[in-house]
Amino acid sequence: MSARNNDTYDVVGIGFGPSNLSLAISLEEHHANVLTNPVTSAFFERQPQFGWHRNMLLPSATMQISFLKDLVTFRNPVSRFSFVSFLHAQGRLAQFVNRKDFFPTRQEFHQYLEWAESSMTNVVTYNSSVTAIRRPPPGAEAPDCVQIEVRDTTDGSTRRVNAHNVVISTGLEPRMPDGVVRGERVWHSSEFLAQYHRAQPAQLKSVAVVGAGQSAAEITKFFHTQLPHAQVHAVFPSYGYSIADDTPFANQIFDAAAVDDYYYGDDPTREAFWRYHRNTNYGVVDNADIRALYQIAYDEDVSHTKRLHFHNQTKVKSVTADGHTARVLLERLDGAQRELGVDAIVFATGYATMDPTHLLGDLDRYCLRDESGHHRVTRDYRLVTTPELTCGIYLQGGTEHTHGLTSSLLSNIAVRSGEIADAVIKGRTERELAAAAAQVLQTADKSA
Repeated sequence: MSARNNDTYDVVGIGFGPSNLSLAISLEEHHANVLTNPVTSAFFERQPQFGWHRNMLLPSATMQISFLKDLVTFRNPVSRFSFVSFLHAQGRLAQFVNRKDFFPTRQEFHQYLEWAESSMTNVVTYNSSVTAIRRPPPGAEAPDCVQIEVRDTTDGSTRRVNAHNVVISTGLEPRMPDGVVRGERVWHSSEFLAQYHRAQPAQLKSVAVVGAGQSAAEITKFFHTQLPHAQVHAVFPSYGYSIADDTPFANQIFDAAAVDDYYYGDDPTREAFWRYHRNTNYGVVDNADIRALYQIAYDEDVSHTKRLHFHNQTKVKSVTADGHTARVLLERLDGAQRELGVDAIVFATGYATMDPTHLLGDLDRYCLRDESGHHRVTRDYRLVTTPELTCGIYLQGGTEHTHGLTSSLLSNIAVRSGEIADAVIKGRTERELAAAAAQVLQTADKSA
């Protein structure tokens, strides 16, 4: 699908990862129930094809959420886009059930996402980077829209489309420690597999992984398994890996109802959410992976063949690239320092939350902020704007301060996208009713 220059849409989505894919499906299912005048939408994605954390699709790595928390089920359990429908289409439903496990591998879940996306290619344009969002020029045909400038990443050409509503879902930005620059031997986990294969694994004799969360643990285990000739160093500031709390009561934090509790809660309530339940998702590791790494270390102690080295209570002070190696200066919390020479170092140091400020450009001055400087956001994920900006700007991500832990997570993706779709559809209905009323009044004035 290729959106034409100056086309006008009810919804334009910026980014086409799982969140906006879920939104596109929600709008598609609304289409199926509307005989005439369906909601129109277009999505733009800068990647050349659909992909979700491709560089962390490690062998046997599993999802941390149930397969039922797919793109649609919590919004529409009978949707043809569910993970169960995918399994049925692949002829694997019985085999999956026989596993007696709620958690598919990350590779299989990615296959599911690609399968769902294959039915939505008519609404998305790849190799398309949105470079600006502006108010329409004076005298524009669609004054209640915003104008979106899109650059084709293959030939540099640009086009402009108009939208009554914009849904921003540009994903998270990889975060590196201050002073550390990514390079040939210094990687972020978001690029791991691509860099790993590019580096010729047989030549990696010593590697390091920085971080204490799930990705760090998975990469450490991957290195140890895939590089039997290499020394593997795990560097983290804590004393040991902390277990992820996935017990039933704690998991309620990811329920759709918890969003209301957080959004409408007072400051002490919100603080309690983070204080008591950060360990459900941030800087924690699945129990099975912790035990596997400990077992590896124990077995090496027994056999006197030490390859896995844990540097706990330690931070990276600096990294210096030196040809095909990196010199890593480590500093323990007590101030003691040591230097490592490694062929590759991976920073599994997380991501910065999505911030739409740069993309909004001049439009940001119409977007209201709270006393902490964060964007104000309505319950249905719409930015609160001044009266001059009448179109809807919605966020899929970057709303942790208003909606809590599930702001950018898969856990609430189906419900979140459905709420945005409902808000867009309601807004269009109100806009059409207002236009019809204005037309009636105009006709009455002419008749008087």
